[in-house]
Amino acid sequence: MTRYARQVQLPQVGAEGQARLAAAHVLVIGAGGLAAPALSYLAGAGVGRITVMDADRVSLSNLHRQTLFTMDDIGAPKAEAAAARLRAQNPEVTITALCEAFTPANGAARLAGVDLALDCADSYAASYTASDLCGPVPLITASVLGASGYVAGCCGGAPSLRALFPDPPDSAASCATAGVFGPVVGALGALQAQMALGALLGLKPSSLGQAITLNTATWRMASFRFDAAPEPDRALRFIATSQITETDAVYDLRPESEARHTVGQGAIRLPDTCPTQIRPAKRVVLACSSGLRAWRLGTALGPDFPGEIVLVADPQQETTP
Repeated sequence: MTRYARQVQLPQVGAEGQARLAAAHVLVIGAGGLAAPALSYLAGAGVGRITVMDADRVSLSNLHRQTLFTMDDIGAPKAEAAAARLRAQNPEVTITALCEAFTPANGAARLAGVDLALDCADSYAASYTASDLCGPVPLITASVLGASGYVAGCCGGAPSLRALFPDPPDSAASCATAGVFGPVVGALGALQAQMALGALLGLKPSSLGQAITLNTATWRMASFRFDAAPEPDRALRFIATSQITETDAVYDLRPESEARHTVGQGAIRLPDTCPTQIRPAKRVVLACSSGLRAWRLGTALGPDFPGEIVLVADPQQETTP
């Protein structure tokens, strides 16, 4: 009896499919609650190479939903703690831990050579950045808050996350500020793993172009395809703070209480409700804590604004759920 016997027994997998999984390289962005079941199931399925990225460390408040970790892991880098647990689970899989956030500055390099990416950061700045950079690489993304969330298969020949959700989110709330049920996070993370396996195996119907929503407050689950969703004509992209240049006109939309890090030299502090104070420039950089205020202001400036508008979220990737 082999490790993968029950999986290979499936007609959708077989020996050929198992070989495809063993040859695959998956990048997992974030090592929190969504990643906990996703990583476990991908490693258990025999995905040959898994790279996990996370700049955060394990804390006590993580443990109710980030089930890869125990009390002994508190204070340890999440990526390293997760990698150690996965190696113990399946030593046949090669696990690489990167203790860094996925950002517009390093994202393209981290995606080079991977067969599929999982967005488990649950930060919409990181999610849209991953979607912008993935292109031909399939991306399985998910988001969860409170008692509900969604999972979707983007890029890799399917529409991007921007096509699925072209408008700014309604709220910048996070699990840290609004709370979350652990089992909801786990359910959506498990769905991410299943969609990833489906994409790697080439199962039909494809998990790319598929979205699933879950609301445990109303006990409703729904799914829909978005294969024909058009890409937006104008997309405000995120850049990293390190990518700001001397010629950029930088506007910091954060109040003093949020400005833990500087955003470029000579940044002008400005309330996000004052679009008329943004002066035309070759490139305007709008920065805020989550990226949402910057996105809304950039949208309000409209497509006729003279010059390029880019966004900075500081930090780029928040603590994962």
